[in-house]
Amino acid sequence: MEIRGLAVETAATGKLALDLVENWRPDIVVLDVALPDMTGFDVLGQIRATNNKVPVLFLTARGETNDRVRGLTNGADDYVVKPFSLEEVTARVTACLRRAGVTTTESRHTIADLVVDDDAHRVWRGQDEIHLTGTEYRLLRCLVSNAGRVVSRSQILEHVWQFDFGGDSSIIESFISNLRKKVDGDRPKLIHTVRGIGYSVRER
Repeated sequence: MEIRGLAVETAATGKLALDLVENWRPDIVVLDVALPDMTGFDVLGQIRATNNKVPVLFLTARGETNDRVRGLTNGADDYVVKPFSLEEVTARVTACLRRAGVTTTESRHTIADLVVDDDAHRVWRGQDEIHLTGTEYRLLRCLVSNAGRVVSRSQILEHVWQFDFGGDSSIIESFISNLRKKVDGDRPKLIHTVRGIGYSVRER
């Protein structure tokens, strides 16, 4: 599975997570505190007991101060409390990887005169900066990360909104329309509709 250009493996239990850490050797571990067989704190403790310095980020509903302190003092690199945005988590993961010296994919994406900068969370078309809402940015980023390919409506719903609208794609059409006005306007068109399938960002 891939999320925002990062290869991801999931584990439903702490034991499976520890097996993945040992055998898959990930660049970063994202942990929940509440697991069915042990706590995320226990998983972190076992990881650190082997002198494994892999970055660990907690992503949990447990937001009490003592939980945050316990996670960070026991060796976690960051602690994010639900609810959260995918953009925030991705940014924090990238920051943890950068501190660990792991190189991630290029943060700046360019198509024709369109520039999307993930680190700065800014967009330009030529010399003009384009101001987008959070959802508009996520939608454009989804299309840009698949430049030249067609992104289906179901894929957009999954990656931009993270839940199902019951097959109603009208919300996508509304946001695409707004995005076209801001990104394309009277410039050469980059956002294309592939009838019956989805959308694509490309020069022609």
